[in-house]
Amino acid sequence: MAFTYFFRDLHTLELICDHAIPDLRSKAELKIWDAGCAMGPEPYTLAMLLRDRMDQLDFEKVKIQATDIDGSDLFDKIILAAEYPREQVQRIPAEIFEKYFIKVEKRDSYQLTAEIRGAVIFQKHDLLTLNSIGKDFGLILCKNVLLHFNEQERINVIRMFDEALTEGGYLAMEQTQKLPAELEHKFEPVVSNARIYRKRRY
Repeated sequence: MAFTYFFRDLHTLELICDHAIPDLRSKAELKIWDAGCAMGPEPYTLAMLLRDRMDQLDFEKVKIQATDIDGSDLFDKIILAAEYPREQVQRIPAEIFEKYFIKVEKRDSYQLTAEIRGAVIFQKHDLLTLNSIGKDFGLILCKNVLLHFNEQERINVIRMFDEALTEGGYLAMEQTQKLPAELEHKFEPVVSNARIYRKRRY
């Protein structure tokens, strides 16, 4: 997925911060997987929202692993630099923009602060391999990809997410994507107005 933008679907991201993060912040490391990150606006948006709600010590525990198939072979460079042209940052709320972006000299672009850049790591990954990038994630965010898969592929990928989540971990999906009936027993809805689920404890 190459197309996304900063603060897209802010409603869902804020609900994640309100409901999931208070439950997870006591962990020694807050592991988050953002699957389908494109060039980085979504994981960096989440990082900024989290930083606004956390003190420095808590935020240092945040590790967002951002993944995408990256057919262009450019995403890693863009996310590592965390530098974006003016037109891509114009819709960011002013108070957030002023706090976390720095003007790049001699270019019409802006770079995220080192603190926010340090919370996000990118790696190339194809969800349809069904090989998880890790385990014990407190939160998995997959909001731009599942609509491109057929029903069985969605079931297989969400089953992989379930196995990658820690007990009681959270899964957030695109508003248009319902949890497949075959997997409803594995998750409980957290809110009624967004696709945010919690892995059931057994």
